[in-house]
Amino acid sequence: MKIHNKLFLVFFSFSLLLVTALVLLIQWSIGKGIVEYVNSKQMESLQPLVVQLQQEYKKDGTWQGLQGQHKRFGDLLFFNLSHNDDEPSPTELTRRPPPEFGRPPPPRDGVPRPMQRPGFALFDQDNNLVAGHYIEGSEYSKTLLEVDNKNIGWLMIPQHKKITDGYELDFIKQQQSYLWIIALVAMGLVVLITFPLARHIAEPIKKIIFGMHQLTQGNYLQHIDVNRKDELGELSRDFNELALTLHENEDARKRWLANISHELRTPVAILRGELEAMLDGVRPLEKSNIDSANDEVKHLQHLIDDLHQLTSADIGGMHYRKKNINLSDWLASEVNKFSSYLSVAGTSLTVDIKAPVAIIFADSIRLCQLFENLMNNCIKYAEANVMKISLVVEQQAMNPIVRVTVEDNGVGVPEQHLSHLFEYLYRVEDSRNRKTGGAGLGLSICAHIVTAHQGHIYAQASELGGLAIIIELPLSQ
Repeated sequence: MKIHNKLFLVFFSFSLLLVTALVLLIQWSIGKGIVEYVNSKQMESLQPLVVQLQQEYKKDGTWQGLQGQHKRFGDLLFFNLSHNDDEPSPTELTRRPPPEFGRPPPPRDGVPRPMQRPGFALFDQDNNLVAGHYIEGSEYSKTLLEVDNKNIGWLMIPQHKKITDGYELDFIKQQQSYLWIIALVAMGLVVLITFPLARHIAEPIKKIIFGMHQLTQGNYLQHIDVNRKDELGELSRDFNELALTLHENEDARKRWLANISHELRTPVAILRGELEAMLDGVRPLEKSNIDSANDEVKHLQHLIDDLHQLTSADIGGMHYRKKNINLSDWLASEVNKFSSYLSVAGTSLTVDIKAPVAIIFADSIRLCQLFENLMNNCIKYAEANVMKISLVVEQQAMNPIVRVTVEDNGVGVPEQHLSHLFEYLYRVEDSRNRKTGGAGLGLSICAHIVTAHQGHIYAQASELGGLAIIIELPLSQ
């Protein structure tokens, strides 16, 4: 069953149960209220009888005149009900006792029949029956009889548990009919409301289900347009972000496979061509030709080493032995080595350390690897003759950091490529040549090293005209 139908059935079933319960509860409440009303009206109508009974007691000072006189007691009751000032209801008229009130029904076939319903009864102050018909265990309402503020007895009035006739019963039946009509109208409104509501809730879920099915088929170019400001709207936005991320990851994977196959194919093709030329006698088997082939082997080895290092970093295989290091002192001590290394390529180095103390928790060997990769990147790709390293300490988001900027005056990188420079094997071919055989993995390794130090690395255009690599590392607390 579809979720739309399930939601509709849930809403409809709950509403039906609720409306039915309310109708039954209201019917019970109306019935109970009518019974209480009838009992209270009966009590009011018998107030003249109470006065008359008190007067009967005053004559002799006892109940001697009514003791055992069930017929007379019934006549008094009937007389007071018949001469009530208020117009009696049909129900009250049917409840009026006959002249033989208080007596059992006449025998049938010589067999006496007991009275089935409790009647009115008169008790003295000692709870002894004076006249009337009293059934033990039945519900009665006791009305106190007093003479000169002295208790002389009680008038026991039977309480009705339900209405069996009269206009009160007609009123109850009429209200019940109206209630069921109202219930049917309410359920009709429930259908009109719950059906579009269920569709409103289920529609974005259907879109998300369809989109997820497309994702499982490898179609990552998915976008769900759900203009809502609830949880389903948030879910659709998260789905769109997921689809975009999967699409970008798939593009990166395809680019990775294309780049790595290209990087491996080129030196292998050159190496194979040179070896076949020497085997065929086209090229002489001499040291210079063997050195050329050996260079291609070195290129392959370098690529394999870099790939292994990146793979190790991804699975946590790059080990770090960290300790507190003053990055300013460490960088100043490494300047001569970096300058010598760059001077061979005809590049000059300037260092601007603006903070004498910048304590970080880092691995000095990995820091050397980080800056050497940046130097190699400048030498191999930038075609720069000036390189600058600057260091400053700043407060960022309530946490102090040290920012190291490595920049050059080389050919630079177009802005659209800056965010991709740290991806595996990513190179900007129209601005970076491959004359030294680089594989585009150096900056990826740099990103892993900086991340392992809880830092952040990114690229931007340099004020010198080339590329600037910015490294931000947290200061040790």
